Amino acid sequence: MKRIFIKRKTKETEIEIKLSVDGKGKYRIDIPVPFLRHMLELFSFHSGLDIKLKAKGDIDVDYHHITEDIGIVLGKVINKIVKERRGIKRFSSIFLPMDEALILVALDVSGRSYLNFDVKFLKNKSESFDFNLIEDFFNAVVNEARITLHIRKERGRSNHHIAEAIFKGFAVCIKDALKIERKGVSSTKGKL
Repeated sequence: MKRIFIKRKTKETEIEIKLSVDGKGKYRIDIPVPFLRHMLELFSFHSGLDIKLKAKGDIDVDYHHITEDIGIVLGKVINKIVKERRGIKRFSSIFLPMDEALILVALDVSGRSYLNFDVKFLKNKSESFDFNLIEDFFNAVVNEARITLHIRKERGRSNHHIAEAIFKGFAVCIKDALKIERKGVSSTKGKL
């Protein structure tokens, strides 16, 4: 079983992640942002990656630093999983429903960082999580993982359901794209 450990410490956050690639989607997420914890539990379960994540940070300011930095470490882990990107399927996409929400997620484990995040969340002052941070999270993941990722909202009226469909869709696509299907690189160039 392939295991990866990364620790990142800044003046604003301290994060460590242990990930087992050939896992069963087991998780232990210890972070002070309840909604993001819920999303990462969904990601672990649906991707089949076992994740132990511990994070603390300056949440008295807001959730931005910790959300973005967790995205950075998750992206670094994904990049370490694929190394030279040999043998993997590489591409995956899904339309994922979550009740009234429908989200398109498409990715290419290409070695090139690009995010197209076409999602508008509804303004709701009563929610404790700033849903706009989800784009920052995925921007950090994409930059560190060196993947191309498109996320588009087709429909949805509940921010929770929209976010849940995004994280589940990303998980399903990661699981699918990282399947070993060949000996070499999935490119006619012979290199990614």
